[in-house]
Amino acid sequence: MALVKRVALAPRAVRQLRRVRSVYVAGMLLSALGLLSLDDSAAGGRQTVIAGVFLLVFAALLTLTAVQLWRHGRTKHCSTAKKLSPLV
Repeated sequence: MALVKRVALAPRAVRQLRRVRSVYVAGMLLSALGLLSLDDSAAGGRQTVIAGVFLLVFAALLTLTAVQLWRHGRTKHCSTAKKLSPLV
């Protein structure tokens, strides 16, 4: 684990990551809706493949964003992580 370098994110980057999460969730929902709305006759068609690719891309982007925010919240030396983390 010595190869992992902990870098604190700037407050602006954290705000942008938090805002973009809703865009990724909306993209996933629209892709899933498009995938479910296609009829069975076009099961292997181009539209189905494209909707599936969009769903995978948005899921990967949402996962990466969540991991970045989770890693940022775990940094103890960063003052922005303490300021921006929700108080529980």
